[in-house]
Amino acid sequence: MTIGGAVIHSVSSMRFLKQFAVIVPLFLVGNVTIAAVSGTFLPLFLGPAFAVAGVAAYRWIVRRTEHRDVTELARDGARPALRRGALLGVGLFSLVIAVIALFGGYSVEGYGSLWSALAVTGGMACAATMEELAFRGLLFRTLEERFGTYRSMAVSGALFGLLHLVNSGATLRGAIAIAFQAGLMLAAVYAATRSLWLPIGIHFGWNVAQGAIFGTTVSGAEDARKGLLDGVLDGPAALTGGGFGPEGSVLSVLVGLAVTVVFLRIAKRRGNVVPARRRATTTLPA
Repeated sequence: MTIGGAVIHSVSSMRFLKQFAVIVPLFLVGNVTIAAVSGTFLPLFLGPAFAVAGVAAYRWIVRRTEHRDVTELARDGARPALRRGALLGVGLFSLVIAVIALFGGYSVEGYGSLWSALAVTGGMACAATMEELAFRGLLFRTLEERFGTYRSMAVSGALFGLLHLVNSGATLRGAIAIAFQAGLMLAAVYAATRSLWLPIGIHFGWNVAQGAIFGTTVSGAEDARKGLLDGVLDGPAALTGGGFGPEGSVLSVLVGLAVTVVFLRIAKRRGNVVPARRRATTTLPA
């Protein structure tokens, strides 16, 4: 009979299920609530409220189940990391949309309103925070303990892509694209920093640029309200992303993969790349 690796795996699995049972229902309630009031100004306030609640719930359940300081959500340095991440996210998406526009795939037909843009921004605070807590904070981190950084990036990225198939304008191509573009990139950012603040900021900034600023479809959510600009995508799906939005574009994938490589190099230089665990067992006499 063998013990050791199997016992460790069982303990981490139970821990993950307890954490999952706290974070994911809050994630779902937040998304459903924001969607239900998306035509009003309420997401401006409810989005940040759910984001704060998610962070508090994550800290509580991780502290309770892992008996440690929740360093990935440390208060020190949180605001600068969020600001840097948001600026990087806005900058990366602005680069993508600029290249799409350069090739005639994006144009502005009109303007929305500041209130609409602010409401979209509030909703994005909930989406970005809760998705990072669930996918990088829980899923990727748990998988990484057993399977190492690279395999866990692949698995969590694939599941992140599949999540977006529930959106009204979702396509398989778009889900695959977002798995590579965002799933891998955000996991690499977490691996390099061992903090959730920078991934949350990047995710938030990218989504705000898409929906609240440039007025394009975000991850296939075609029924979302417009932001500051009434943006129109026209051209080959490989360029524009089609109904899924710019995240389905080859350009987004290339930008995401480039950032992934940069942060993986940082992670490796810092010694943050975790190797796959070898099965350690102890044999008991019959």
